[in-house]
Amino acid sequence: MLTTLAIANYRSINQLVMPLGRLNLITGANGSGKSNLYKALRLLAETARGGVVNALAAEGGLESTFHAGPEKLSRRMLKGEVPVQGGPRQQVRRLKMGFTDEDFGYAIGLGLPEPSQSKFSLDPQIKHEAIWAGPVCRPASLLVERSAAMVRAREGRQWQVMSQHMTEFDSLFDQVGSVQGSPEVLHLREQIRSWRFYDHFRTDPEAPARQARLGTRTPVLHHDGRDLAAALQTIKEIGDFEALQAAVSDAFPGSQVGIEATPGGLFSLRFQQAGLLRPLSAAELSDGTLRYLLLVAALLTPRPPSMMVLNEPETSLHPDLLPALARLIRRASQQCQVWVVSHAPRLVAALEEDEGCNAIRLTKELGQTVIVGQGMLDEPAWHWPD
Repeated sequence: MLTTLAIANYRSINQLVMPLGRLNLITGANGSGKSNLYKALRLLAETARGGVVNALAAEGGLESTFHAGPEKLSRRMLKGEVPVQGGPRQQVRRLKMGFTDEDFGYAIGLGLPEPSQSKFSLDPQIKHEAIWAGPVCRPASLLVERSAAMVRAREGRQWQVMSQHMTEFDSLFDQVGSVQGSPEVLHLREQIRSWRFYDHFRTDPEAPARQARLGTRTPVLHHDGRDLAAALQTIKEIGDFEALQAAVSDAFPGSQVGIEATPGGLFSLRFQQAGLLRPLSAAELSDGTLRYLLLVAALLTPRPPSMMVLNEPETSLHPDLLPALARLIRRASQQCQVWVVSHAPRLVAALEEDEGCNAIRLTKELGQTVIVGQGMLDEPAWHWPD
């Protein structure tokens, strides 16, 4: 489980260090920075999948993601005594992201390349990476460190150079994989790769989830929900089918979900509602009903990830369904770490009833995203690697 997340110099986030729990609820008004925090987390996940540079390019390039405000806000600026203004930078501009879990910590710093003749001169470069043991990065706790093209790992009290020719667009997760030489790299890489993000389930008439598809065992629902029928059938056979039916009945009393398979192996969803003489197909379901079933399939996965992130799961759902969804999310948080980014008051209130809910409210102060009520002494201990 992640215990701390740190982001610096990313869009509205100048510097943010936040504590994490088993169930994390991110709320705030429109424009407070919820989407930027979510995007930063997805960007961090791309480091283990080899896609961080491409992901930044899709956002308009590294330059456009840098925080647009001053490097620091003075007390007089915060009090409104003087206008917000910049000054000479004290540090090199870097987009920095990192986290700690119960055993290790990881951080990455990305910067702009030096002027060159390459056609890829706008591609960001990975300037620094580090893995350490324990909750805070210190020189004595460093295990693996990458600086520019060189990667070194601690071996006893000595450092061993593992690579001297790393390319600037590859993370050490892409290049260093020897179990004997760097087990921490493999551990963190697989942990990050297991993170799941669900944010844009399609429910339009042409949505993949409404179509009959060839079914195979599906313990992990695809991010667009295309294999919904197969995922539900997998839960029925090797997961918690009673929990599945209970979740459906909780939202739609008297209803049941079933799967029909043709001799050719095509799977189709069948939804039986109380009072109807025949089950409804996926094509007949409302957007809200289909989205709720997609969330059920995601949250009741027989193969829980280390972390699952739901971005605005309340989309298309009637407010009366939100308490049932909250109960489902709270149940899932007993199996894996869960993030929920939401501004639906009813869902927020239902999740906050959980004693273990880590509710984080974001707001903007002079263009910077901050956590409501977090003072200097409330912020988790964090040190960026040099």
